[in-house]
Amino acid sequence: MNAVLEKISKIGIVPVVKIDRVEDAVPLAKALCNGGLPCAEVTFRTDAAAGAIKAMTENFPDMCVGAGTVLNAAQVDAAVAAGAQFIVSPGLNPNTVKYCIEKNVPITPGTSSPSDIEQAIELGLDVVKFFPAEQSGGLAKIKAMAAPYVNMKFMPTGGVNAKNLTSYLDFNKIIACGGSWMVPGDLINAGEWDKIEQLTREAVQTMLGFELAHVGVNAENEEEAEKAARRFAFIFGMPAKVGGSSVFAGKALEVMKKPYLGKNGHIAIATNYIVRAVNYLENVLGVEFDETTAKKDDKGNLKAIYLKEEIGGFAVHLVQK
Repeated sequence: MNAVLEKISKIGIVPVVKIDRVEDAVPLAKALCNGGLPCAEVTFRTDAAAGAIKAMTENFPDMCVGAGTVLNAAQVDAAVAAGAQFIVSPGLNPNTVKYCIEKNVPITPGTSSPSDIEQAIELGLDVVKFFPAEQSGGLAKIKAMAAPYVNMKFMPTGGVNAKNLTSYLDFNKIIACGGSWMVPGDLINAGEWDKIEQLTREAVQTMLGFELAHVGVNAENEEEAEKAARRFAFIFGMPAKVGGSSVFAGKALEVMKKPYLGKNGHIAIATNYIVRAVNYLENVLGVEFDETTAKKDDKGNLKAIYLKEEIGGFAVHLVQK
């Protein structure tokens, strides 16, 4: 997958924005970045699109900004000249796709049928937009089309919102979702940047779904660990489960057989998508992670990782739900 699309995959949501005034671009970009989505697809449906892309990329160089609703080579040139890092089109125009490939510009053309997918494969693409997503059959159709085209990945846009976002992202052939619910046109035109920032933050929290998984307590030895866990389990009617390095009381309490990370123990925070959570915490909030603590499954997928810092005497780690 192209490096820009890999970056988009780690972000998870691409805000699709329609900007009528160039002067709105910078405060909008600031609201998106502050809210946790340093990304935007600026649609070429207004005369302000190219100017808005230029303003965003110049003022927020780390932001991933692309152009949407691109219909021809002339618009590709205008978008790229303004600083667009990727191109999105509503349909699959072979000429536009070939032009982008020649210019080494990543493009995700709109598709909604197996015939579209086969055209995309013929053109050498491995990621396509699925549009309009809900109206074209939604997640069920994406899954049906993904079955025979095993190497194709999708970016659904159209009808995706806070209620169905995670159902889409749970499917591993979907790299990200495009949506406009956090950037409604009336709020942009009214300059209500605080509301857009809040909607963006809510979208990120919905996507990541942070919640307490368990608390780990450091015991001095195996005997003390089992004693503490079994007492807790007895009082609160939970099953006790002895593991290799710890004893669990239910799912909420883990007692370590010997002192581990954290002065007092550790706190595990579960998330829907651990790679996206790490990307958000690192690049938006400036949180640092201890890569030596990363645990992966047999396919190389990240399953858990600790923050470098302790909070209240507790080490903290993320865990994939």
